[in-house]
Amino acid sequence: MEFSLFAHMERLSPDQPHEKLYEEFIALCKMADEAGMRAVWTGEHHGMDFTIAPNPLMSLVDIAHHTKNVRLGTGTVVAPFWHPIKLAGETAAADLMTGGRIELGIARGAYSYEYERMMPGMDAWDAGQRMREIAPLLPRLWEGDCDHDGEYFKFPATTSAPKPVQPGGPPIWIAARDPNSHEFGVQNGFNIQVTPLWQGMHEIETLMGRFEDACANHEGPRPKIMLLHHTYVGSDDDDLGKAARDLSRFYNYFGAWFQNKRPVRQGLIQTLTDEEMAANTMMAPENLARDLTVGTPDGVTERLKRYEDLGYDEYSFWIDSGMSFERKRASLARFIDDVMPKFQ
Repeated sequence: MEFSLFAHMERLSPDQPHEKLYEEFIALCKMADEAGMRAVWTGEHHGMDFTIAPNPLMSLVDIAHHTKNVRLGTGTVVAPFWHPIKLAGETAAADLMTGGRIELGIARGAYSYEYERMMPGMDAWDAGQRMREIAPLLPRLWEGDCDHDGEYFKFPATTSAPKPVQPGGPPIWIAARDPNSHEFGVQNGFNIQVTPLWQGMHEIETLMGRFEDACANHEGPRPKIMLLHHTYVGSDDDDLGKAARDLSRFYNYFGAWFQNKRPVRQGLIQTLTDEEMAANTMMAPENLARDLTVGTPDGVTERLKRYEDLGYDEYSFWIDSGMSFERKRASLARFIDDVMPKFQ
């Protein structure tokens, strides 16, 4: 099983300068590269200081100038916010600028907050259908002279300009949850990204089962599957307890953004009270300590061995958590020094 880092800039209060947050983001990416991780992933989000990532391809091109070997992946672009010709061309340009290091993760998106601003009137179903029309067009546009007459897009013969450096174009990954998404990705020869969020080992097993079922119905080569999971490697019980509380806070805010009911001002959602977070027992610290990949180096290693035994090809260390940069860096350093060597 290979390892990667999944990271964004995240801003909790107006007194945090974006410049400083970006320096810290780059520092974490450099750690991943120097440690020999396979890839760095960063996504796409709009108008949200919770996750600052308006164009992942732009970020990845810059990360390429600060790193040497790590692959550079979108985790993920929100397909319905893109025209297929634009996505094919910008991805190919990024591949050219990074010397062929780009991998393209694609999703339908998750936040209605973003839908109502970027594509008013679009719902999750429509977003998924747009993604399914766009993704198979990308290899055809990279090959050249692709024309299309579909439900959402129509265009005459078009060739991506530039063409990507990688033969056939960058590897494509589809963010999948339900069985139909797994089937779509596998049947098109795409790799699969999954995240169980806070739902624990049962969901991790279920997602792998859906992938295996999709592979059983596919006659072509078996694609890869990546597990993306919140991870914290702690120094002692007190440190792990604080991490669980931090992750509980993160997921409470994640849920608030997802529900899209609270006012947002200057990119920051209305502050959640301690009482509101305590009432959300699903996201209680003890539950997240149990269901996320949180533990001492030995405890995290044991969990990762279980994921590897299930058949996951890549494990992505999701570091977004609302923690300070210093605590993120310390956790990632323990992962690099005390966990990764046990998988060599």
